[in-house]
Amino acid sequence: MSENSILARLRRRAAPPRGSEVVLGIGDDCALFRPRRRDLDLVFTTDMLIEDVHFLRETHSAADIGWKTLARGLSDIAAMGAQPQFCLVSLALARDLDERWIDRFFGGLLRLARRYQTVLAGGDLARAAKVSCDIVVCGAVPKGTALLRSGARPGDHIYVSGVLGGSALGLETRSGRALKRHLRPEPRVRLGRFLREELGATAAMDLSDGLSIDLQRLCAASGASAEINAPLPVFPGATLDQALHGGEDYELLFTLP
Repeated sequence: MSENSILARLRRRAAPPRGSEVVLGIGDDCALFRPRRRDLDLVFTTDMLIEDVHFLRETHSAADIGWKTLARGLSDIAAMGAQPQFCLVSLALARDLDERWIDRFFGGLLRLARRYQTVLAGGDLARAAKVSCDIVVCGAVPKGTALLRSGARPGDHIYVSGVLGGSALGLETRSGRALKRHLRPEPRVRLGRFLREELGATAAMDLSDGLSIDLQRLCAASGASAEINAPLPVFPGATLDQALHGGEDYELLFTLP
């Protein structure tokens, strides 16, 4: 299948819905985004997945890889308390992959995109020795209200949005509910907005590298230190080590006054 035919299929599958602020999507030299409101900040994140580094084709289906590519970016958008707008995806394909693999990859990605009203607005295709996926995700948040890592203050309480260690357990056992947590993480987009709009969170970030690392990053950005004196919420069957250091849980770490 040629690049032109792949793009034609994607253009049909990923056409921006009527009324979308993405007024021109796949098919031109650039996508065109026309925001209706002037009181918003746009937030951007980029992320990369590389075969045999971030995923294995033996354990991750094409649809899993597509889902996870977008989920990682949406998790960053969630941490800012923003609403996703659109994404751009660059995909380098191993030479042994055919159009069915490509269709399934974008099928997984678009399934998650529709759940969070995220338009696939463009990207690029290439061939390489191994699969790699690069994504840019744009979100929007009312001006001056984005949740930052730097907002925590002494006396704030520290929270996580769910149980930890499930992804690491799934990677180890490759079975059960834990494997699903590893293959298809669920970004906490709605929770991120709730933290900003209703709870007045002072700081937030997503847990991509593990609580032990990410909490240090939040503290460093805020110029504060942290003390954990309560039991951690651990995924059933996971170890404390997996909960602290496993990573890829994509829950939200946040602080409240």
